[in-house]
Amino acid sequence: MRCLVTGATGYIGGRLAPRLLAEGHTVRCLARRAGRLRDVPWAGQVEIAEGDLSRPESLAGVFDDVDVAYYLVHSLGQAGFADTDRQAASAFAAAAHAAGVRRIVYLGGPEPAAGDASSAHLHSRTEVGRILLDSGVPTVVLRAAVVIGSGSASFEMLRYLTERLPVMVTPRWVANRVQPIAVRDVLHYLVRCVSLPPEVNRAFDIAGPDVLTFGDMMQRYAMVAGLSRRVLLPVRALTPGLSSYWVGLVTPVPNALARPLVESLVHEAVAHEHDIGAYLPDPPEGLTGFDRAVELALAKVRDAEVETRWSSAAGRDAPAEPLPSDPEWSGGSVYTDVREQAVTASPEALWRVIEGVGGQHGWYSFPLAWSVRGWLDRLVGGVGLRRGRRHPHRLRVGEALDFWRVEEIVPGELLRLRAEMRLPGRAWLELRVRRDDDGQLRYRQRAVFLPRGLGGHAYWAVVAPFHAVVFGGMARNIAADAERAAVEAPPAVP
Repeated sequence: MRCLVTGATGYIGGRLAPRLLAEGHTVRCLARRAGRLRDVPWAGQVEIAEGDLSRPESLAGVFDDVDVAYYLVHSLGQAGFADTDRQAASAFAAAAHAAGVRRIVYLGGPEPAAGDASSAHLHSRTEVGRILLDSGVPTVVLRAAVVIGSGSASFEMLRYLTERLPVMVTPRWVANRVQPIAVRDVLHYLVRCVSLPPEVNRAFDIAGPDVLTFGDMMQRYAMVAGLSRRVLLPVRALTPGLSSYWVGLVTPVPNALARPLVESLVHEAVAHEHDIGAYLPDPPEGLTGFDRAVELALAKVRDAEVETRWSSAAGRDAPAEPLPSDPEWSGGSVYTDVREQAVTASPEALWRVIEGVGGQHGWYSFPLAWSVRGWLDRLVGGVGLRRGRRHPHRLRVGEALDFWRVEEIVPGELLRLRAEMRLPGRAWLELRVRRDDDGQLRYRQRAVFLPRGLGGHAYWAVVAPFHAVVFGGMARNIAADAERAAVEAPPAVP
């Protein structure tokens, strides 16, 4: 099938495109600016068309030869988003019909109760669905409530509230029932919609197997993330408007986005039917439970990159992880300390110093600080610095190095260490040899910390002021030692 994906720079669209490619479909992505798709790993496998649904004249040729068109855009968080989305859906519907598109697929939200006008967000989503269903092109509308996956605005709100507040004052809507769905299952249905028969022109509820309150989701998230049970103190006076400001204060989710999301949570969002099962099979492993969905959403540290990017384009688990195009506030809190130094030595000399860190060579800065950190670690039952290293000059993946574990080695290029000291979170230290655009050899050092709960954030705030001395001195001294070694023992001339 030839598929058009609108919203490919967004949360769902950016995960759907590579899944369609993996199923053997041809994919065209519509974006206002093609450059926004430059860094995704599958950019070279798709056709990118520039156009703007708010300007119908820019859509000429975009829908040509398209079999299935996915509508995955919205203007939530912008002023007047309902009007903007109405116009965009109308332009999309008209262009798809004129080009002879065989099917439209739209991911919407729960339908609000008749006569309930309290959620402009849900009413707008429902209106967009009706416009597409009335387009004259067979359309399927998938109605999902909270999508569980790193980068989903609803999930990020849940994540930050739970991680940052062990005790929280909560509004009444935390007792409302919700039936969340894992992003991997949303993508399963979106991909399978290409095979629906042409007579299907309707909306379907899609949801996971668990019906929970928002409060339940907070407690279950805390359990999966290894946090203590949260204390929730319901306060009836917290209106949706006040709640959205509270969410904006506690989390990095923008208030303009938090407000319509909070308003939608005032409604119970439980699936009323599973008619989709009569047309499309459920995922082979069954629908993903809430706890497993959260595990996958937190699984970005499985791969060694630790970066907020999606390294595996089509893997079954991968869509839970963050993408380069996700908002900066998504993916959870990741603290980093990055240092770079120019080095006037050979790459080999710099690599010898990097591979020799720790043990008898030490950590190249403020030895007393490293020793104190080791003593403190031992006091709380950690390994401290006593393990040293196996070999004075060589490292291998999996071995202990003081209170680190060697996680990855790319000889001559990269050494990545995972912290095994007692911490309120997880930490890595990355040492790299690289050349800049001018060919200058550089040493790049990156410390990464993923906090766990409020204690993790407090820990980083306490230690961050010392990084200039500890990590800054480490970077300077490693570079200087490489230069000194290169002078003392210049490479042999063949």
